[in-house]
Amino acid sequence: MSYADEVFVAMCRDILDNGTSTEGEKVRPHWPDGTAAYTIKKFGVVNRYDLRKEFPLLTLRKTGIKSATDEMLWIWQRKSNNINDLSSSIWDEWADEDGSIGKAYGYQMGIKHQYKEGMMDQVDRVIYDLKNNPFSRRIMTNIYVHQDLHEMNLYPCAYSMTFNVTQRPGEDKLTLNGILNQRSQDVLAANNWNVAQYAVLLHMLAQCVNMNVGELVHVIADAHIYDRHVPLIEELITRKQYPAPTFKLNPDIHDFYQFTKDDIIVENYITGEQIKDIPIAI
Repeated sequence: MSYADEVFVAMCRDILDNGTSTEGEKVRPHWPDGTAAYTIKKFGVVNRYDLRKEFPLLTLRKTGIKSATDEMLWIWQRKSNNINDLSSSIWDEWADEDGSIGKAYGYQMGIKHQYKEGMMDQVDRVIYDLKNNPFSRRIMTNIYVHQDLHEMNLYPCAYSMTFNVTQRPGEDKLTLNGILNQRSQDVLAANNWNVAQYAVLLHMLAQCVNMNVGELVHVIADAHIYDRHVPLIEELITRKQYPAPTFKLNPDIHDFYQFTKDDIIVENYITGEQIKDIPIAI
């Protein structure tokens, strides 16, 4: 069965059984009808995925891997903060009349900074270091920029990636690992979406710098299930689980900026029924 399913079920069960409720607290999120959106939450959830063993896609329900990849590329490759550059509508709620979400996500990735090696943005710096100084302990990105928070329509949830390269005994190629840091996560709506897109990112970067892909570690400071999601989660985690699908990348692409969502290939992806019209707190 899919390891991603096992991790997801265990995490949700732990949140429901051992988490704390925010009911009665002063909370920012609310439902479209104006009602406060309370959660059951766990602090400091850490999940590990060995990408060499299998690709972490839920089979309990389908994850839209190509849409998830497109959003990741919107941030990391196109470095955009405008929903007109995105093929899905997931950011529409936070966009202004021009389509901008403010100085958030891709905007921060595209800012060039002065380094000893020259002017680079954060993505290019990561790629430069992976190629030229792979064992550095300083290969990371951070888009939670305090001076710009007041101009962001939504503070970044997944805000930092730390990359770490290892040399496995008996292997010529190095192995690329990554830690995704997330301050907050709506478990039902976004958990596997984020896991899948950053797993794709690691696969793409590894291919571009001629490394093997390794582990993705997902750290969530506030992992929560919204009150209106509880019955949906309770039903979801009792579903039948299926084997993990096969994941491949177009082997001809070795420049990160040449990848598209169509360069990912997922085969034998068998899933349960999709959950439609998930209520989203805003």
